Amino acid sequence: MLTLHTLASGSSGNAMLVTDGTTHILLDAGISARRITQSLAQLGLRPGELAGVLITHEHTDHIAGLTTLTKQCPLPIYATPGTGRQLRRRIPFADELVHAVPAGEEFRLGTFAVRPFPTSHDAEESAGFRLTSGGECAAVATDLGYVTDAVLEGVLGADILVAEANHDEEWVRASQRYPYHLKRRILGDRGHLSNEAGAELIRRAAEAGTASVVLAHLSAENNTPAHAEETVCRILRDAGIRPGVDLALTVAPRDRLSGPYIRGRAG
Repeated sequence: MLTLHTLASGSSGNAMLVTDGTTHILLDAGISARRITQSLAQLGLRPGELAGVLITHEHTDHIAGLTTLTKQCPLPIYATPGTGRQLRRRIPFADELVHAVPAGEEFRLGTFAVRPFPTSHDAEESAGFRLTSGGECAAVATDLGYVTDAVLEGVLGADILVAEANHDEEWVRASQRYPYHLKRRILGDRGHLSNEAGAELIRRAAEAGTASVVLAHLSAENNTPAHAEETVCRILRDAGIRPGVDLALTVAPRDRLSGPYIRGRAG
């Protein structure tokens, strides 16, 4: 059975585990190696049992623990060529570990078929990932300014979808703490998905058969779990999709290990 756990989700750090019980894959390492190791231990795993680490892009909230983790345990790292170049600049021994995996090309990692797909974000070559094993599929689409055809191709048909619901657009515009350039970045085509944009992606996925959805990468400043969930549920209901009936919907915890997400059940 394909199972997904988030270890952390948000602007302060992102990491998740995808497993089919045989192959265990870490996706992003944006929290400390200690926290990653502790979370894995709660799931009965050690870092050395991971088949590898998939990295979506080089921003700190996705790679903060990667250097220490792979220094302690030399795990293979898989990333697009552009992200790989950034990792090699930041991690002294990355040449030995990084494997370039072009977006759109499927590769095998243990019992999984993994396909990265390009996303629009202000990184060198950011990507989401589609992971398939035993007839089940999970897709991860966060850190994207807008939903491209490539993103839709990457997520449609997935049983479990981790989708970004980063912010409320009006909250961002009204923020007194965010300077103009940061607001422009967040709201731009290479920024982050709003609750509404995330809901539209989820609607398309649900209509294609997705059974479990996890809202992820919420802003601590310009969103709340309750607001994100309420907004997404409202848009889905308007489209005739019943959260809790037609699909399971939950919000990834910001700074702790989540319960298991499986097909037809979220959290």
